[in-house]
Amino acid sequence: MEPSHKDSETAAAAADPRGASSSSGVVVQVREKKGPLRAAIPYMPFPVAVICLFLNTFVPGLGTFVSAFTVLCGARTDLPDRHVCCVFWLNIAAALIQVLTAIVMVGWIMSIFWGMDMVILASYKEQGIPQQL
Repeated sequence: MEPSHKDSETAAAAADPRGASSSSGVVVQVREKKGPLRAAIPYMPFPVAVICLFLNTFVPGLGTFVSAFTVLCGARTDLPDRHVCCVFWLNIAAALIQVLTAIVMVGWIMSIFWGMDMVILASYKEQGIPQQL
């Protein structure tokens, strides 16, 4: 049995002290694993995401509540296999968690980070970067 092309590349990479193969480059893809609440954040238009961040900064959970309705208006999420109503209720649940835990500052901080994630996802959508990032 002769060694495959992949085995020879691995051997060449092992021989190179820098860890890089001189014959070909190595492409590594990193995929973030998101929980259901985090994956339910919709890809909104950039101005809407900024408004939601602003609302989340001053009234914890309000921007997340508003973003839940963008799902009903057709905004995509990282949960394509879930029904729209399920994703809507996941966003409502995230908003309620933010409101209820804002008393001890955890919800407020979570709300601000949630709003920042909305803006980051909106900028990915605006730049045309694939959803898997």
